[in-house]
Amino acid sequence: MEIDGDLAIRVETENWQTHTRIRAAELRELVLRIGRAGDRFLVVQRIPDVPDVFAQVWHEEGGGYRLEHRSAADAFFGTDLDDPHRVAALLTGWARQEPGWDAGVAWEPIPVPPHEEVPDLPDEVREQVERRVRELLRCGYDSRRTLSEIAEDYLVGGEYGARPVSPAQARQLVDRLWLERLAEQESWGEETTDPDRLTRVFRALDAAGVTARENFTCCRGCGTAEIGAERKGARGFVFFHRQSTEAAAEGHGLMLHYGGFDGSEETTTAVGHEVVAAFAGSGLRTEWDGDPGRAITVAPLDWRRRLEG
Repeated sequence: MEIDGDLAIRVETENWQTHTRIRAAELRELVLRIGRAGDRFLVVQRIPDVPDVFAQVWHEEGGGYRLEHRSAADAFFGTDLDDPHRVAALLTGWARQEPGWDAGVAWEPIPVPPHEEVPDLPDEVREQVERRVRELLRCGYDSRRTLSEIAEDYLVGGEYGARPVSPAQARQLVDRLWLERLAEQESWGEETTDPDRLTRVFRALDAAGVTARENFTCCRGCGTAEIGAERKGARGFVFFHRQSTEAAAEGHGLMLHYGGFDGSEETTTAVGHEVVAAFAGSGLRTEWDGDPGRAITVAPLDWRRRLEG
């Protein structure tokens, strides 16, 4: 699947780089690049991420390419190839979910560990953790890995004991709720949602010299303190923090915080006007009286953000 010419994938490399929604040519460049120590493999996940579904390739200089893909918990296959261009073409077909993408290659099954039996959580623990995970799934920014960590730590040290949720229980609970949310997303079809519109506005502002960050830090104070590290030559900034995201997901609109990196009231006001102007024609409505000391509100919002990874 492709969006605006980009493959709906996330690629992670051994050297800790992450490449998201890249084009087929960029994926091919990554395949051609790997081989040196510290940069020998790629792990590719679709967007949205689906449990037990991924592809990966390993290559060391002087050797061949080991390409593997997993389509379910008990369906794992691998093959050995010499041509990196063939590897890149197969990964591109996998990313696009093309019918018969895996044809013409001798795949061999890879043994997988037996399914782990995970004990059920007590109802009162499960209900509380599920409630929190569902709240964050509605927000739409956290990965399965992050949500699993949150689920594991949510009730630590409370009335249910030191660690009432094991890592395996957390992963199982998150994967189940994640798949439920993906099924819900299917009903949205290709419709452009309000969070889609918001992201487009933020990308346009970022490209125009206003550092724009979604779901940035935990609160306004932390966001204002840390946004400078995201500056990269920009004249100003706009962001909303995680608490604002949760409020928007609950139907309360979204508060945008903005400013100028020179600290002047004049620049802050100018950035505020630029942010409001960027929303014109986006399908989203802003509320702001021009006061540089007041946040910009985006409301109403139908918060349906698509999961990614």
